[in-house]
Amino acid sequence: MHFVDAKGILSAKNGMNIYRGCTHGCIYCDARSDCYNMQHDFEDIEVKQNAPLLLEKALISKRSLCMIGTGAMSDPYMHCEEKLCLTRRCLEIIDKYGFGVAVQTKSDRILRDKDLIISINQKAKAVVQMTLTTYDEQLCRILEPNVCTTKQRYEVLKQFQSVGVPTVVWLSPVLPYINDTEENLRGILSYCFDAGVKGIVNFGMGTTIRDGDREYFYSALDKHFPGMKQRYIRKYGNAYECPSENSEKLYRIFFDECKKHNVMSDPYEIFSYLSEFPDKNEQMMLF
Repeated sequence: MHFVDAKGILSAKNGMNIYRGCTHGCIYCDARSDCYNMQHDFEDIEVKQNAPLLLEKALISKRSLCMIGTGAMSDPYMHCEEKLCLTRRCLEIIDKYGFGVAVQTKSDRILRDKDLIISINQKAKAVVQMTLTTYDEQLCRILEPNVCTTKQRYEVLKQFQSVGVPTVVWLSPVLPYINDTEENLRGILSYCFDAGVKGIVNFGMGTTIRDGDREYFYSALDKHFPGMKQRYIRKYGNAYECPSENSEKLYRIFFDECKKHNVMSDPYEIFSYLSEFPDKNEQMMLF
């Protein structure tokens, strides 16, 4: 872990990454890809130590309230957050100035900040997003070894459901020959529907692989799934997109079940919801 003073914290679309790199160890992580030009080891987390100061300055200067997003590239609830509390400090600032927040994570550490997320949701809008990939707990521990399991993430979703905070699930990646089964999909969907999620984001029943990511992924396949790397190479070569052979069947189940349970499944509809800040009349109705 190393510390830097960043020049800015919010992107053009009001997203922020307090950390860079990750310690969750997910074998498929796209953020390892060379295209992101990371100049340090992936597990050597870069900490933007001045993130709260930069965020407060940015929010004060904004002409209108909006949603602030975090977690798109680096999880805001990695192990180091337990001691550093930079995510919590940023949530305090968002709460103080009346902005909304959309937090994306795989970690149940987000429950530490449930009080702030509830407060933000009461004043404006808060959305908790969890990534779910694998219904089988043992498989989850292989694919995502250093973070809480899918069942624990489901329990996080349930806790936020109980206090009226809306949730969204990212269903990805679907790894060919590993978790691209009907059983896995229906298991994850059952968690989502029981937890009352508003939407499920899925960009394809498959995965993507790029240089940098590919090497780490293939090394993990050799370790945990002997012969699987060769199967990927024969099927996909160096392709970026690696769709499942079961893609059509899985998509049909996904869309049919989401429609049946009145859950959003169009990614762009969900992104619109995540970025939409409630108007003043809607806010007044909350009180």
